[in-house]
Amino acid sequence: MADEPQTTEAATPAAEAPAAPGAEAPPADAKVTITEAPPAGGVGGTAERILNQEEIDSLLGFDVNNEQLQDKSGVRAIVNSALVSYERLPMLEIVFDRLVRLMTTSLRNFTSDNVEVSLDNITSIRFGDYLNSIPLPAILAVFHAEQLDNYGLFTVDSNLIYSIVDVLLGGRRGSSAMRIEGRPYTTIERTLVQRMIEVILTDMSQAFEPLAPVNFQLDRLETNPRFAAIARPANAAILVKLRIDMEDRGGRTELLLPYATLEPIRKLLLQQFMGEKFGRDSIWESHLATELWSTRVEIDAILDEQVMPLDKIMNLEIGQTVMLNATPDSKIELRCRGVPLLRGRMGRAGSSVAVRVEEAIERTDASRAL
Repeated sequence: MADEPQTTEAATPAAEAPAAPGAEAPPADAKVTITEAPPAGGVGGTAERILNQEEIDSLLGFDVNNEQLQDKSGVRAIVNSALVSYERLPMLEIVFDRLVRLMTTSLRNFTSDNVEVSLDNITSIRFGDYLNSIPLPAILAVFHAEQLDNYGLFTVDSNLIYSIVDVLLGGRRGSSAMRIEGRPYTTIERTLVQRMIEVILTDMSQAFEPLAPVNFQLDRLETNPRFAAIARPANAAILVKLRIDMEDRGGRTELLLPYATLEPIRKLLLQQFMGEKFGRDSIWESHLATELWSTRVEIDAILDEQVMPLDKIMNLEIGQTVMLNATPDSKIELRCRGVPLLRGRMGRAGSSVAVRVEEAIERTDASRAL
Protein backbone atom coordinates (compact mmCIF):
# COMPACT_ATOMS: atom_id res chain seq x y z
CA MET A 1 0.00 0.00 0.00
CA ALA A 2 1.04 3.62 -0.46
CA ASP A 3 0.83 4.33 3.25
CA GLU A 4 3.31 1.58 4.29
CA PRO A 5 6.98 2.54 4.46
CA GLN A 6 9.37 0.71 2.22
CA THR A 7 12.25 -1.28 3.76
CA THR A 8 15.63 -2.13 2.39
CA GLU A 9 17.94 -4.76 3.72
CA ALA A 10 21.75 -4.40 3.63
CA ALA A 11 24.53 -6.61 4.97
CA THR A 12 26.72 -4.46 7.18
CA PRO A 13 29.85 -5.54 9.04
CA ALA A 14 29.51 -5.61 12.77
CA ALA A 15 32.34 -3.15 13.23
CA GLU A 16 30.60 -0.48 11.11
CA ALA A 17 27.21 -0.75 12.80
CA PRO A 18 26.77 1.78 15.60
CA ALA A 19 26.08 0.19 18.95
CA ALA A 20 23.81 1.65 21.56
CA PRO A 21 25.28 2.13 25.05
CA GLY A 22 24.80 -0.94 27.17
CA ALA A 23 23.74 -3.12 24.23
CA GLU A 24 25.55 -6.16 22.96
CA ALA A 25 27.27 -5.98 19.63
CA PRO A 26 25.46 -7.84 16.85
CA PRO A 27 27.06 -10.90 15.44
CA ALA A 28 29.16 -10.66 12.32
CA ASP A 29 26.54 -12.23 10.01
CA ALA A 30 23.57 -10.13 11.23
CA LYS A 31 21.37 -8.05 8.84
CA VAL A 32 20.34 -4.52 9.74
CA THR A 33 16.97 -3.23 8.46
CA ILE A 34 16.89 0.44 7.50
CA THR A 35 13.43 2.07 7.23
CA GLU A 36 12.92 4.95 4.82
CA ALA A 37 9.93 7.27 4.84
CA PRO A 38 8.10 7.47 1.49
CA PRO A 39 8.42 10.68 -0.47
CA ALA A 40 5.59 13.20 -0.37
CA GLY A 41 4.26 12.48 -3.85
CA GLY A 42 3.99 8.70 -3.52
CA VAL A 43 6.37 6.09 -4.82
CA GLY A 44 6.88 4.53 -8.23
CA GLY A 45 4.54 2.29 -10.18
CA THR A 46 3.79 -0.14 -7.37
CA ALA A 47 1.62 2.38 -5.42
CA GLU A 48 -2.23 1.97 -5.58
CA ARG A 49 -4.37 5.01 -6.46
CA ILE A 50 -7.23 5.85 -4.07
CA LEU A 51 -10.46 7.26 -5.59
CA ASN A 52 -12.00 10.31 -3.98
CA GLN A 53 -15.74 10.65 -3.20
CA GLU A 54 -16.58 12.54 -6.40
CA GLU A 55 -15.04 9.83 -8.57
CA ILE A 56 -16.90 7.12 -6.63
CA ASP A 57 -20.22 8.97 -7.06
CA SER A 58 -19.58 9.43 -10.77
CA LEU A 59 -18.77 5.73 -11.16
CA LEU A 60 -21.94 4.64 -9.36
CA GLY A 61 -24.14 7.24 -11.07
CA PHE A 62 -24.96 9.28 -7.95
CA ASP A 63 -24.92 13.04 -7.69
CA VAL A 64 -26.37 14.51 -4.53
CA ASN A 65 -26.23 18.12 -5.68
CA ASN A 66 -27.80 17.68 -9.12
CA GLU A 67 -29.56 14.36 -9.01
CA GLN A 68 -32.73 15.47 -10.76
CA LEU A 69 -31.00 17.16 -13.70
CA GLN A 70 -28.52 14.47 -14.69
CA ASP A 71 -29.32 11.34 -16.60
CA LYS A 72 -29.37 8.19 -14.56
CA SER A 73 -26.31 6.10 -15.38
CA GLY A 74 -24.13 3.46 -13.84
CA VAL A 75 -25.57 1.42 -10.99
CA ARG A 76 -28.42 3.94 -10.53
CA ALA A 77 -29.68 3.12 -14.02
CA ILE A 78 -29.65 -0.60 -13.20
CA VAL A 79 -31.50 -0.03 -9.92
CA ASN A 80 -34.17 2.11 -11.59
CA SER A 81 -34.65 -0.19 -14.57
CA ALA A 82 -37.68 -1.78 -12.89
CA LEU A 83 -39.45 1.55 -12.38
CA VAL A 84 -42.28 2.69 -14.63
CA SER A 85 -42.24 6.01 -16.42
CA TYR A 86 -45.42 7.80 -15.39
CA GLU A 87 -47.55 8.73 -18.38
CA ARG A 88 -48.96 12.15 -17.72
CA LEU A 89 -52.75 12.10 -17.73
CA PRO A 90 -53.85 15.69 -17.14
CA MET A 91 -57.55 14.91 -16.79
CA LEU A 92 -56.84 12.21 -14.19
CA GLU A 93 -55.17 14.80 -11.98
CA ILE A 94 -58.29 16.95 -12.21
CA VAL A 95 -60.45 13.95 -11.32
CA PHE A 96 -58.41 13.20 -8.18
CA ASP A 97 -58.42 16.85 -7.20
CA ARG A 98 -62.19 16.75 -7.43
CA LEU A 99 -62.15 13.51 -5.41
CA VAL A 100 -60.24 15.21 -2.59
CA ARG A 101 -62.86 17.95 -2.33
CA LEU A 102 -65.72 15.45 -2.37
CA MET A 103 -64.03 13.23 0.23
CA THR A 104 -63.50 16.16 2.57
CA THR A 105 -67.22 16.90 2.62
CA SER A 106 -68.38 13.26 2.70
CA LEU A 107 -66.05 12.17 5.49
CA ARG A 108 -67.02 15.19 7.58
CA ASN A 109 -70.63 14.09 7.32
CA PHE A 110 -69.67 10.46 7.93
CA THR A 111 -67.58 11.03 11.06
CA SER A 112 -69.22 14.25 12.34
CA ASP A 113 -65.69 15.51 12.88
CA ASN A 114 -63.33 18.01 11.30
CA VAL A 115 -61.72 16.03 8.47
CA GLU A 116 -59.04 17.29 6.10
CA VAL A 117 -58.10 15.24 3.03
CA SER A 118 -54.90 16.03 1.14
CA LEU A 119 -53.36 14.56 -2.00
CA ASP A 120 -49.71 13.66 -1.46
CA ASN A 121 -48.63 12.57 -4.93
CA ILE A 122 -49.50 10.53 -8.01
CA THR A 123 -46.87 8.04 -9.12
CA SER A 124 -46.54 5.01 -11.35
CA ILE A 125 -45.39 1.64 -10.07
CA ARG A 126 -45.34 -2.04 -10.91
CA PHE A 127 -48.21 -3.91 -9.30
CA GLY A 128 -45.94 -6.58 -7.83
CA ASP A 129 -43.63 -3.97 -6.29
CA TYR A 130 -46.59 -2.24 -4.69
CA LEU A 131 -47.89 -5.43 -3.07
CA ASN A 132 -44.45 -6.04 -1.56
CA SER A 133 -44.28 -2.48 -0.22
CA ILE A 134 -47.62 -2.41 1.62
CA PRO A 135 -46.98 -1.86 5.34
CA LEU A 136 -48.84 -4.48 7.34
CA PRO A 137 -51.21 -4.71 9.10
CA ALA A 138 -53.61 -3.03 6.68
CA ILE A 139 -56.98 -3.58 5.05
CA LEU A 140 -57.06 -3.92 1.28
CA ALA A 141 -60.35 -3.27 -0.50
CA VAL A 142 -60.79 -4.66 -3.99
CA PHE A 143 -63.40 -2.72 -5.97
CA HIS A 144 -64.89 -3.24 -9.40
CA ALA A 145 -65.30 -0.53 -12.03
CA GLU A 146 -68.39 -1.77 -13.83
CA GLN A 147 -68.28 0.37 -16.99
CA LEU A 148 -64.51 -0.17 -17.34
CA ASP A 149 -64.86 -3.93 -16.66
CA ASN A 150 -61.79 -4.11 -14.43
CA TYR A 151 -60.67 -3.80 -10.83
CA GLY A 152 -58.83 -1.40 -8.55
CA LEU A 153 -57.27 -1.57 -5.11
CA PHE A 154 -57.83 0.62 -2.08
CA THR A 155 -55.45 0.32 0.89
CA VAL A 156 -56.14 1.67 4.39
CA ASP A 157 -53.24 1.66 6.85
CA SER A 158 -53.56 0.69 10.50
CA ASN A 159 -53.33 4.27 11.81
CA LEU A 160 -56.38 5.33 9.81
CA ILE A 161 -58.27 2.17 10.73
CA TYR A 162 -57.88 2.70 14.46
CA SER A 163 -58.58 6.43 14.09
CA ILE A 164 -61.85 5.81 12.21
CA VAL A 165 -62.93 3.22 14.77
CA ASP A 166 -62.05 5.57 17.61
CA VAL A 167 -63.97 8.49 16.06
CA LEU A 168 -67.07 6.50 15.13
CA LEU A 169 -67.27 4.83 18.55
CA GLY A 170 -66.97 8.07 20.48
CA GLY A 171 -63.30 8.27 21.39
CA ARG A 172 -62.19 11.31 23.33
CA ARG A 173 -60.41 14.12 21.55
CA GLY A 174 -56.76 14.70 22.26
CA SER A 175 -55.99 11.03 22.91
CA SER A 176 -54.36 8.81 20.33
CA ALA A 177 -56.23 5.73 19.20
CA MET A 178 -55.35 2.52 21.02
CA ARG A 179 -53.42 0.12 18.83
CA ILE A 180 -53.11 -3.58 19.58
CA GLU A 181 -50.62 -5.11 17.20
CA GLY A 182 -50.34 -8.78 16.43
CA ARG A 183 -54.05 -9.55 16.19
CA PRO A 184 -56.49 -9.68 13.26
CA TYR A 185 -59.05 -6.97 12.80
CA THR A 186 -62.38 -7.60 14.48
CA THR A 187 -65.74 -7.73 12.72
CA ILE A 188 -66.68 -4.29 14.08
CA GLU A 189 -63.45 -2.74 12.80
CA ARG A 190 -63.86 -4.29 9.36
CA THR A 191 -67.49 -3.17 9.16
CA LEU A 192 -66.70 0.43 10.07
CA VAL A 193 -63.81 0.58 7.61
CA GLN A 194 -66.04 -0.97 4.93
CA ARG A 195 -68.60 1.80 5.42
CA MET A 196 -65.87 4.43 5.04
CA ILE A 197 -64.59 2.78 1.85
CA GLU A 198 -68.11 2.69 0.39
CA VAL A 199 -68.42 6.43 1.03
CA ILE A 200 -65.11 7.05 -0.75
CA LEU A 201 -66.08 4.84 -3.72
CA THR A 202 -69.31 6.83 -4.09
CA ASP A 203 -67.22 10.00 -4.21
CA MET A 204 -64.99 8.41 -6.86
CA SER A 205 -68.03 7.72 -9.04
CA GLN A 206 -69.05 11.37 -8.73
CA ALA A 207 -65.50 12.52 -9.50
CA PHE A 208 -65.43 10.50 -12.74
CA GLU A 209 -69.01 11.44 -13.72
CA PRO A 210 -68.18 14.59 -15.76
CA LEU A 211 -65.53 12.63 -17.66
CA ALA A 212 -67.26 9.28 -18.11
CA PRO A 213 -69.95 7.43 -16.12
CA VAL A 214 -68.14 4.89 -13.95
CA ASN A 215 -69.76 2.99 -11.08
CA PHE A 216 -67.32 1.70 -8.45
CA GLN A 217 -68.60 -1.19 -6.33
CA LEU A 218 -66.81 -2.79 -3.38
CA ASP A 219 -65.97 -6.41 -4.17
CA ARG A 220 -64.22 -7.72 -1.04
CA LEU A 221 -61.92 -6.85 1.86
CA GLU A 222 -58.56 -8.55 2.35
CA THR A 223 -55.80 -8.37 4.94
CA ASN A 224 -53.26 -10.45 3.01
CA PRO A 225 -51.78 -8.73 -0.07
CA ARG A 226 -51.42 -12.06 -1.87
CA PHE A 227 -55.22 -12.43 -1.90
CA ALA A 228 -55.68 -8.94 -3.37
CA ALA A 229 -53.98 -9.63 -6.70
CA ILE A 230 -55.97 -7.85 -9.41
CA ALA A 231 -53.23 -7.71 -12.08
CA ARG A 232 -50.00 -9.39 -13.06
CA PRO A 233 -46.95 -8.41 -10.99
CA ALA A 234 -45.23 -6.76 -13.97
CA ASN A 235 -48.25 -4.67 -14.99
CA ALA A 236 -48.02 -0.91 -14.56
CA ALA A 237 -50.44 0.94 -12.33
CA ILE A 238 -51.11 4.46 -11.07
CA LEU A 239 -50.72 4.95 -7.32
CA VAL A 240 -52.50 7.83 -5.61
CA LYS A 241 -51.50 8.56 -2.01
CA LEU A 242 -54.03 10.39 0.15
CA ARG A 243 -53.81 11.55 3.73
CA ILE A 244 -56.85 11.91 6.00
CA ASP A 245 -56.41 14.06 9.12
CA MET A 246 -59.01 14.29 11.86
CA GLU A 247 -57.46 16.93 14.14
CA ASP A 248 -54.89 14.94 16.16
CA ARG A 249 -55.79 11.60 14.54
CA GLY A 250 -55.66 10.24 11.04
CA GLY A 251 -53.66 8.13 8.66
CA ARG A 252 -52.92 7.36 5.04
CA THR A 253 -54.89 5.65 2.35
CA GLU A 254 -53.70 4.64 -1.11
CA LEU A 255 -55.63 4.14 -4.32
CA LEU A 256 -54.16 1.93 -7.02
CA LEU A 257 -55.61 1.81 -10.55
CA PRO A 258 -53.93 -0.45 -13.14
CA TYR A 259 -53.39 1.09 -16.55
CA ALA A 260 -55.56 -1.69 -17.96
CA THR A 261 -58.48 -0.36 -15.91
CA LEU A 262 -58.09 3.16 -17.35
CA GLU A 263 -57.47 2.01 -20.93
CA PRO A 264 -61.11 2.41 -22.11
CA ILE A 265 -61.08 6.11 -21.15
CA ARG A 266 -57.40 6.79 -21.83
CA LYS A 267 -58.13 9.23 -24.68
CA LEU A 268 -60.38 11.24 -22.39
CA LEU A 269 -57.72 11.31 -19.68
CA LEU A 270 -55.12 12.66 -22.11
CA GLN A 271 -57.17 15.80 -22.76
CA GLN A 272 -56.06 19.07 -21.28
CA PHE A 273 -59.66 20.07 -20.53
CA MET A 274 -63.07 18.54 -21.16
CA GLY A 275 -64.81 18.76 -24.45
CA GLU A 276 -62.92 20.00 -23.83
CA LYS A 277 -64.95 20.93 -20.77
CA PHE A 278 -65.19 19.45 -17.29
CA GLY A 279 -68.82 19.37 -16.26
CA ARG A 280 -71.73 21.56 -17.37
CA ASP A 281 -71.49 25.30 -16.98
CA SER A 282 -75.09 26.27 -16.25
CA ILE A 283 -74.25 29.98 -16.04
CA TRP A 284 -72.80 30.00 -19.55
CA GLU A 285 -75.70 27.97 -20.94
CA SER A 286 -78.26 30.35 -19.42
CA HIS A 287 -76.41 33.39 -20.75
CA LEU A 288 -76.15 31.87 -24.24
CA ALA A 289 -79.88 31.04 -24.27
CA THR A 290 -80.75 34.59 -23.20
CA GLU A 291 -78.61 36.11 -25.95
CA LEU A 292 -80.08 33.79 -28.58
CA TRP A 293 -83.63 34.85 -27.73
CA SER A 294 -82.69 38.52 -28.02
CA THR A 295 -80.86 38.14 -31.34
CA ARG A 296 -82.37 40.05 -34.29
CA VAL A 297 -82.62 38.21 -37.62
CA GLU A 298 -84.06 39.19 -41.01
CA ILE A 299 -86.99 37.15 -42.37
CA ASP A 300 -88.15 37.32 -45.99
CA ALA A 301 -91.83 36.84 -46.87
CA ILE A 302 -92.07 35.09 -50.25
CA LEU A 303 -95.38 35.87 -51.97
CA ASP A 304 -94.80 33.81 -55.11
CA GLU A 305 -92.05 32.29 -57.23
CA GLN A 306 -91.99 31.86 -60.98
CA VAL A 307 -89.63 30.07 -63.34
CA MET A 308 -88.87 32.12 -66.49
CA PRO A 309 -86.40 31.67 -69.35
CA LEU A 310 -83.30 33.77 -69.17
CA ASP A 311 -83.91 35.47 -72.53
CA LYS A 312 -87.34 36.68 -71.35
CA ILE A 313 -85.79 38.12 -68.22
CA MET A 314 -83.10 39.85 -70.28
CA ASN A 315 -85.76 41.43 -72.52
CA LEU A 316 -87.78 42.94 -69.68
CA GLU A 317 -88.24 46.69 -69.99
CA ILE A 318 -89.33 49.45 -67.67
CA GLY A 319 -93.09 49.56 -67.30
CA GLN A 320 -93.76 45.89 -68.06
CA THR A 321 -95.90 43.93 -65.59
CA VAL A 322 -95.16 40.46 -64.27
CA MET A 323 -98.29 38.65 -63.16
CA LEU A 324 -98.10 36.54 -60.01
CA ASN A 325 -100.16 33.43 -59.34
CA ALA A 326 -100.74 34.35 -55.67
CA THR A 327 -104.20 35.23 -54.40
CA PRO A 328 -105.23 36.97 -51.17
CA ASP A 329 -105.84 33.53 -49.65
CA SER A 330 -102.50 32.01 -50.78
CA LYS A 331 -100.04 30.95 -48.12
CA ILE A 332 -96.85 32.95 -47.77
CA GLU A 333 -93.57 31.29 -46.97
CA LEU A 334 -91.20 32.93 -44.47
CA ARG A 335 -87.49 32.31 -44.97
CA CYS A 336 -84.34 33.27 -43.11
CA ARG A 337 -81.22 33.37 -45.27
CA GLY A 338 -82.97 31.13 -47.81
CA VAL A 339 -84.01 28.53 -45.20
CA PRO A 340 -87.82 27.94 -45.07
CA LEU A 341 -89.09 28.34 -41.50
CA LEU A 342 -92.82 29.22 -41.38
CA ARG A 343 -96.02 29.51 -43.48
CA GLY A 344 -98.80 32.01 -42.97
CA ARG A 345 -101.34 34.31 -44.60
CA MET A 346 -101.02 37.95 -45.45
CA GLY A 347 -103.19 40.51 -43.75
CA ARG A 348 -103.12 43.98 -42.28
CA ALA A 349 -102.39 45.16 -38.77
CA GLY A 350 -103.33 48.83 -38.53
CA SER A 351 -101.49 50.65 -41.28
CA SER A 352 -98.91 47.89 -41.77
CA VAL A 353 -98.91 44.75 -43.87
CA ALA A 354 -98.52 41.69 -41.64
CA VAL A 355 -98.26 37.92 -41.95
CA ARG A 356 -100.12 35.64 -39.57
CA VAL A 357 -98.12 32.46 -38.92
CA GLU A 358 -100.17 29.28 -39.25
CA GLU A 359 -97.66 26.44 -39.38
CA ALA A 360 -93.97 25.63 -39.08
CA ILE A 361 -92.05 24.02 -41.91
CA GLU A 362 -90.39 20.75 -40.94
CA ARG A 363 -86.66 20.82 -41.54
CA THR A 364 -85.37 18.27 -44.05
CA ASP A 365 -81.84 17.13 -44.81
CA ALA A 366 -81.79 19.37 -47.90
CA SER A 367 -82.78 22.47 -45.92
CA ARG A 368 -80.20 21.64 -43.21
CA ALA A 369 -77.53 21.43 -45.88
CA LEU A 370 -78.39 24.96 -46.99
